[in-house]
Amino acid sequence: MAVRPLLGAALLLLGAASAAPSAAAAPSAPADYVTVDPEGRIAADGTVTLTGTYLCVAGTGPVYISSSVNQSTPDVNYGVSGSAAVCDGAEHTWQNSGKVPQNALKAGPARVDVTLLELRGSGLLIISVPHATGRHDVTLVES
Repeated sequence: MAVRPLLGAALLLLGAASAAPSAAAAPSAPADYVTVDPEGRIAADGTVTLTGTYLCVAGTGPVYISSSVNQSTPDVNYGVSGSAAVCDGAEHTWQNSGKVPQNALKAGPARVDVTLLELRGSGLLIISVPHATGRHDVTLVES
């Protein structure tokens, strides 16, 4: 009988539809993220300034935003300082400035790695817990 397989398939589809979340379900909590603005600044003395936004929902320890930049040599990243972050569920801006060796970077395309990182105590140890990471293409402009 061909009716029986069709009936089974229809019941299976009805069960899947009723198990699917409805459009009226509560919205999920925001996820942590960190972005980098498409333009960074580089000064004649090698000081690089990067900016962006972040959102951090919850942290039990201090949270920081670290950033590094590389340009023509993919294996060489230059650290561009770090800044403290606030994990309150709201979007915030960040800015990191740091000096790289003179002439190591120049105005033009670059790649920035950024991490929203929590330092969480665990007994005698401090564990680094990444909340969000990103790799962004930017343009360094002379300032």
